[in-house]
Amino acid sequence: MSILNSNHNTNQTVDKHALLFGLISVFLCGIGFSIITPVVPFLVQPYTSNPAEQAIAVTLLTSIYAVCMFIAAPALGALSDKYGRRPLLLICLTGSAIGYFVCGIGGAIWILFAGRIIEGITGGSISTIFAYFADIIPAEQRTKYFGWVSAVAGLGSIIGPTLGGMLTKFGYSAPMYFGAVITLMNVVYGYFFMPESLNKNNRLSEIRFVRLNPFAQLANLLSMKNINRLLIAAFLLWIPNGALQAVFSQFTVDLFNWKPVLIGLMFSIMGFQDILSQAFIMPKLLLKLKDKQIAIVGMVSEILGYCLIALSALFAFYPLLIAGMFLFGFGDSIFGPSFNGMLSKSVDASEQGRIQGGSQSIQALARIIGPVIGGQIYIAIGHAAPAFMGMILIAAAIAVLYNGMPMNKAHINSAAN
Repeated sequence: MSILNSNHNTNQTVDKHALLFGLISVFLCGIGFSIITPVVPFLVQPYTSNPAEQAIAVTLLTSIYAVCMFIAAPALGALSDKYGRRPLLLICLTGSAIGYFVCGIGGAIWILFAGRIIEGITGGSISTIFAYFADIIPAEQRTKYFGWVSAVAGLGSIIGPTLGGMLTKFGYSAPMYFGAVITLMNVVYGYFFMPESLNKNNRLSEIRFVRLNPFAQLANLLSMKNINRLLIAAFLLWIPNGALQAVFSQFTVDLFNWKPVLIGLMFSIMGFQDILSQAFIMPKLLLKLKDKQIAIVGMVSEILGYCLIALSALFAFYPLLIAGMFLFGFGDSIFGPSFNGMLSKSVDASEQGRIQGGSQSIQALARIIGPVIGGQIYIAIGHAAPAFMGMILIAAAIAVLYNGMPMNKAHINSAAN
């Protein structure tokens, strides 16, 4: 594969139009993805006979999405490196809208799975958006701007679950249809106003088959010595996070008999935390700490959050759950920007799609494993078991990242692929 000369973005200024489109895309993606989360248990309820079957179906719907995303993300990232971010992002968003619409139609459990498969195959929109931001933002400013991305996604995540819970007054399928409409609006906006961010001089001249193979890409990424510990730590963190996301709605129904509106409000805490963190906390942390140190602070906060979530299950006391979600949300809100900042600084412009697609593949793999394990131990051991798993795995992740080589702005020799 021919590697073209990279643009290190040292003297690059941020294109305001491109930045605006990117932030709007993230906001609408946040709404579209999160609007369905409060209603998933209620969508599968008609096709299951007991709470255990319902919990398994909910976690499998999460896992099948992640399986498809794991397979597709490296290919989408590589294609965006060759053909540009714009066409791939529009295709991915269109696929997501179709997936939401199919789930809204429902009628059988296999139709719900079909919708999630379509969403998962085109789920590379997130990695393409991160590559898009890496294209337009100077390297030394990326962690700050990724914080903005996180805050805007958080705003969408505040609105999405609450709106989804409220829309259930018109039926449990209503949030799915609304998610489809919101996503299609983003497609239309992008078609007319989205500028291409990847200069033709920085595109790949050809794509080898190995770059389309998720397992080969995974092995290749993990062989890169200055990011492998970062990716392993993130993988260990994403496993319990995937489990929490998959079982949370069922958790609140089983323990506290919550309804979709209240579940939606609870999910909104995560988005609220993103906004508070990026507006008031992240700027101060960036002045005093390195990216890796910020990531570790976030991981510690997630452990404390998991601890309170576990206690809420053991004592059936929902205020502990709320406090735990605040702590978990804070940790997640500062880990994400620091992780993406470190990752984006590790490769040149022609490789951003590949590295972000590979990262999304690893995250998808974790979200395959996490919901399956989380669902099983939730049923077999108890409601607090997924939270205890989170405490153990994130402690291991901190050890991996803390003992690893320090992250810096050095670029990887991308010819290694």
